[in-house]
Amino acid sequence: MTNEHPMMMMPNPMEHLGKGAAVAVGYMAGRSLFGRLFMNPVVLLGAGIAIGYYGYKYRHEIVAAVAKASDFGKDAYLNAKENLADLAEEAKAGEEAQAKKAE
Repeated sequence: MTNEHPMMMMPNPMEHLGKGAAVAVGYMAGRSLFGRLFMNPVVLLGAGIAIGYYGYKYRHEIVAAVAKASDFGKDAYLNAKENLADLAEEAKAGEEAQAKKAE
């Protein structure tokens, strides 16, 4: 056990303030650096050329992936619709069975 005062164990609020200010300054510096870099017309032109090149090079794979995703979505929709119809039929059958029991 130490003889330190309990107030000495509490965190210093100025320490947290200093950390927060350092993070904010670092964020703003990084934001402005990347903002200037990505808004540079040469960088934008290069990115557009690269995207166009790879889009054209892999166009068949992209089309196949989009078609596969579309088919998957269609199948998921139809399965959900079928499951919902089955649940509705089961609920209707359950209500009819309760109605017959009540009579």
